[in-house]
Amino acid sequence: MSWLVGGRDSEYAMGFMDDLSRRLANRVQLTSDGHRAYLEAVEGAFGGDIDYAMLIKLYGAPPDSAKGRYSPAGYVGSRKTNVEGNPDPKHVSTSFAERQNLTMRMHMRHFTRLTNGFSKKVEGHANAVALHFMYYNFVRIHATLRMTPAMAAGVTGKLWEIGDIVALIEAKEAEKPMVRGSYKRREA
Repeated sequence: MSWLVGGRDSEYAMGFMDDLSRRLANRVQLTSDGHRAYLEAVEGAFGGDIDYAMLIKLYGAPPDSAKGRYSPAGYVGSRKTNVEGNPDPKHVSTSFAERQNLTMRMHMRHFTRLTNGFSKKVEGHANAVALHFMYYNFVRIHATLRMTPAMAAGVTGKLWEIGDIVALIEAKEAEKPMVRGSYKRREA
């Protein structure tokens, strides 16, 4: 529905939730992790017109066998907290968001730390994420849907190709005014 490249502060949370709320026509159930910035952001974007819960994961010390420089804390459980409306406890889950995050990490080297593919500039990172979501939603046929998500949602009636995305980028670039001095020719 929506994505945003940015920090994990309240300003970005509000921008993300505002964008999400504008894309939805009906009341929805929303689950977030325990990040406190979402409390105010969801309230500001949706008011009371949402069924909202937080799934707060609880962690303990990592097991001795997993101790090392990058060892995560051990998962010990979770707590579901109703925040607004009447969320169905059976559907309070962050699994879809976590699966989408895994898909992004697996498809884009920009998310792999300690490699030369890791994004060092936010603009390049945002561009990579935008291309990923265009491809994922408009070009890639999903096995369970037997079509692209954009086709299943009725956003488009055709199967896009990479060339269609390139044409969009080229059209957008043609709209931008040329900035003098922004391109320097490399002398041989």
